[in-house]
Amino acid sequence: MSPMLPLLAQEDPRAVLAWRAGRPIRVADFLADVDRVAQAMPEGDHVLNACQDRYRVAVGFAAAVLRGKINLLPSTRTADAIRRLREALPDLFALVDGPSDLELPRMRYPEGDAADAAPAPPPRPMPRIQADRVVAKVCTSGSTGAPLPHDKTWGSLVACIGAGRDRLGLPPGTTLVGTVPAQHMYGFESTLLMALHGGLALSGAHPFYPADIVEELARVPEPRMLVSTPVHLRALLASGLDIPPLAMVLCATAPLAVELARDIEARTGAPLVEIYGSTETGQIATRRTARTEAFSLLRGVELVPVSEGLAMARGGHLLEPTPMHDLIEPLGGGDFRLHGRSADMVNVAGKRSSLAHLNHQLCSIPGVVDGAFFAPERGPDDAVGRLMAFVVAPQWTPRALRQALRERIDPAFLPRPLVLLRQLPRNATGKLPQAALAALAARHGESVEACHDAR
Repeated sequence: MSPMLPLLAQEDPRAVLAWRAGRPIRVADFLADVDRVAQAMPEGDHVLNACQDRYRVAVGFAAAVLRGKINLLPSTRTADAIRRLREALPDLFALVDGPSDLELPRMRYPEGDAADAAPAPPPRPMPRIQADRVVAKVCTSGSTGAPLPHDKTWGSLVACIGAGRDRLGLPPGTTLVGTVPAQHMYGFESTLLMALHGGLALSGAHPFYPADIVEELARVPEPRMLVSTPVHLRALLASGLDIPPLAMVLCATAPLAVELARDIEARTGAPLVEIYGSTETGQIATRRTARTEAFSLLRGVELVPVSEGLAMARGGHLLEPTPMHDLIEPLGGGDFRLHGRSADMVNVAGKRSSLAHLNHQLCSIPGVVDGAFFAPERGPDDAVGRLMAFVVAPQWTPRALRQALRERIDPAFLPRPLVLLRQLPRNATGKLPQAALAALAARHGESVEACHDAR
């Protein structure tokens, strides 16, 4: 018989679980909201939680769990992806708390939160969930573009959060302010689940711009942890705004430059911890990027080499051995060095490099706000054509920037064209989808021998 695990690690009904608009929401309030939303849910075994308010995402997730439903976390919400999901799961419906263009049956989040009611709701026994129950399906996009679901059991999620909480060592009651959606695997684990089973409190807000991030940090009590991405952190530094005191900064979703990590630590006085993982595995390792290039695996997880540079993750919270798609160099003692994704390796004129390395060199140039290389389709000899690059660098001209780049990388990898833009089409999690880069390449790749300024 699978053990029964509590919905919340914090069982004191008076403990603060979340903050909304500067007001505390206690465990008793949360459980009352969960009951109310669970009772209002329609039939159907699968729910796509599309709420914008992070607290309501948490309530909707827990309500679905109590009703025996499965939360769906798709990697993208394009019309085609939603159509495919609905074909595979005809009973799928969306939980929304505002306008939505999802082509799905919808349930509107019920108005009137328990924290606003008087008197306060009476305490109720903590719900418990069977550890081996599948409570979520997180989706990646396969090579065909079809969403590939990965089952997450309640026990595996609780074990993952326990290992992450122990690694971070944050004091109980730390408030989590996230710039990433709670429906993305990183935000799901590091804000929503960390509040439910890490003894921490989440902020209901979803700030994006630097001024909004600073405002929300100032609104919630110390200690605070900012859960963010390299893109958001770079913009926050560039804003020059005063950042309220932080206990820690957590970062993931894209490669983090050492210089940016050091700048963030110098500005905030807080350690910056970078998470490594995937949608399939969840978080499996961390590093203090400003101090070391080595990642350290979480409790119980190990990497088993399967071929040159590639490995399989197993143990710990993982339900089954899972292949990793990155080039990994084991260092012993549960540590490893990351060399980028295996698919990112490029071969130009007989020379090999990785897009991750090239992007790192590009973004390390002073004055470069954001940037990314793009490799065209590989040829039959596994070589690629002339690389392209798209850059946000207001102080640079394309020609001068290419010259600065020449000092950092082999001339074979110099991009033509190099296109200056006002911003790159990153998504809400700070990632730069390959399809978006391909669209930029199609738009700006006609005059291949010239540099371009498309601002």
